[in-house]
Amino acid sequence: MKGVSMTKMVQELNLKNLTPNIDMSDMVITLPDINRPALQLAGYLEHFAKERVQIIGYVEFTYLQHLDAEECRFTYERFVSSQIPCVIFSTMTQPTEEMLELAVKYNVPTFTTDRTTSSFMAEIIRWLGVQLAPCISIHGVLVDVYGEGVLITGESGIGKSEAALELIKRGHRLVSDDVVEIRKVSDVTLVGSAPDITRHFIELRGIGIIDVKTLFGVESVKDTQSIDLVIKLEEWDKEKEYDRLGLTEEYTEYLGNKVVCHSLPIRPGRNLAIIVESAAVNHRQKKMGYNAAEELYRRVQQNMANKREV
Repeated sequence: MKGVSMTKMVQELNLKNLTPNIDMSDMVITLPDINRPALQLAGYLEHFAKERVQIIGYVEFTYLQHLDAEECRFTYERFVSSQIPCVIFSTMTQPTEEMLELAVKYNVPTFTTDRTTSSFMAEIIRWLGVQLAPCISIHGVLVDVYGEGVLITGESGIGKSEAALELIKRGHRLVSDDVVEIRKVSDVTLVGSAPDITRHFIELRGIGIIDVKTLFGVESVKDTQSIDLVIKLEEWDKEKEYDRLGLTEEYTEYLGNKVVCHSLPIRPGRNLAIIVESAAVNHRQKKMGYNAAEELYRRVQQNMANKREV
């Protein structure tokens, strides 16, 4: 089952580990949801989402504090012995030594955060949602062009990396070259990133591997980017009819989400970087409500109507 390392969660969310003696090296979080165990602490254990990360906020903590010592121990032991993955205390609450002893006894890592429960819940749900989202890897190049995530695909050797390099020199940012990991974080959003091993690298045939971050600076790279537009590079085929107006959008599908796709024929002398830039700006303009093809069509129709009136 796919999961995210608990150690990585602690590092990324800046949690303080109160149970360092528990070995977390093989522990993973498998669900993007969280649970606040208010009803479970009160004794109602039906439908207990024990597979989720458990967050104890100020209300749950003060409830435990109001119990007498024996009842508090019984309540908390019943909770941590339910095979939960971990417990996070928020809003600057601190578990007692007895709570930590029970956590160690049942091998339940326990953490704290100074953030308020509401803000921390929003952050951890967002982070886990991205980390545990459905993911595929495809062959292509992902570049941030004027804030639009442009995924460039095509056959190997057709010029994807060269186009990306030219875009980087023009001030845009590389997300991933060769392999792009695509995650479905919602029904309308796909997020692309690079595998850790190839992050910030580009392969140029005849030259080899170059480190974009080192050569062009940190402003030339980006770790993640939503995928807004796909440009498919293909060899020029004089027998094929290519779209010259753009009145109808074509789409490609990844993980059930549709993304606008343009097929771009490759011929000697075409400046791919400028074409990609123009496609990105035009796509943004369409999202803002203006479509140049529809405006041209409107003008043609108006001109024909005027001639008929004359």
